[in-house]
Amino acid sequence: MKSWIFILLLSCAAVSHAAPADATFDDMDTLLAEKGLMSRLGGHIQQARESVGERASSLVVNAMGFLGVPYKYGGNSAETGFDCSGFVRAVFEQSVGKVLPRRAHEQAASTEEIDRSELKPGDLVFFNTMKRAFSHVGIYVGDGKFIHSPRSGAHVRVEDMRIAYWQTRFNGARRVALPANAESTQATRR
Repeated sequence: MKSWIFILLLSCAAVSHAAPADATFDDMDTLLAEKGLMSRLGGHIQQARESVGERASSLVVNAMGFLGVPYKYGGNSAETGFDCSGFVRAVFEQSVGKVLPRRAHEQAASTEEIDRSELKPGDLVFFNTMKRAFSHVGIYVGDGKFIHSPRSGAHVRVEDMRIAYWQTRFNGARRVALPANAESTQATRR
């Protein structure tokens, strides 16, 4: 339950298509109350807030702000839609000022390989969904889940990497080297 609430609070922090860096818990409380979820979540809210404060980066919160944006092949904006690599590129550029290559396999080649056991929120996860390595990419959000723009007819969403479909297609994890000022900016936003 705690991990579900963690994801819910992150998504609530990013209500619009571009979550503000200073999204507050008051905004989340208001949204949860409007959705009728505040009373059902009860005491788990505080636990999840502590988890968000420790583990989530502004990058992940900003990524959650794009939930529901439609998939569009070659898309790279919330207004027109995203494909998987366009989504990842936009999130990194808007959140930390890091411009990644445009294609998923190029993003894999330009980032540091890490073991799956080392994944942290904000790392990239790659999958073989088109019978070629690194054909799909998403952003790890924690607790075995990632956010991505999956395919035509779908929308940006969070999925569990542990389900059979994603497990059998997992290609690897990568960490993006952030500009020096981006890391300090992220630390001050937490």
